[in-house]
Amino acid sequence: MNKVVISVLSIAVPLVVALLFFNVKTEAEAAWLHLLPAVNAGLNGTTSVVLIAALYFIKNGNEKKHQQMMKLAFVLGALFLASYVLYHATVPTTIFGDTNGDGILQSSEKLDVGTLRSFYLGILLSHILLAVIALPMILMAFYYGLNNKRTQHKKLVRFAFPIWMYVSVTGVLVYILISPYY
Repeated sequence: MNKVVISVLSIAVPLVVALLFFNVKTEAEAAWLHLLPAVNAGLNGTTSVVLIAALYFIKNGNEKKHQQMMKLAFVLGALFLASYVLYHATVPTTIFGDTNGDGILQSSEKLDVGTLRSFYLGILLSHILLAVIALPMILMAFYYGLNNKRTQHKKLVRFAFPIWMYVSVTGVLVYILISPYY
């Protein structure tokens, strides 16, 4: 991986994800596709645990275990991204509060969920924005780590780690909040 690839991915991935939300989809035939949100939440939760383990290992001087954990976190992130894109490319978007599942949030449904919808949208928006910000930082930190550029790696990870952690934890929270509407 080089800096050109990192730049291309940092632009292309958010664009592809954004385009998926404007793509009109019909209900997917394959029932297994509807399991992907739970799989994605599992991948996010596992990533959070792996990131904590990686931090533990580097703080205790075990660089080899730290590297293994970070490679695992990177793979989990790639699996999440593939699963997320597959799901959102094939299944219509779920609307928070749409209790009858017709794809339209009616006034009565909006009243039923009240301020919880605002809380959900706030978490979702911060999750999405920070995921976009985190991607190039994660890729660059990974690049620096693989290329033994420790000074640059440490400087970047001070910011990348907490953002990645927030994104992975809020990914699980977003799933928990919207899961009743799937």
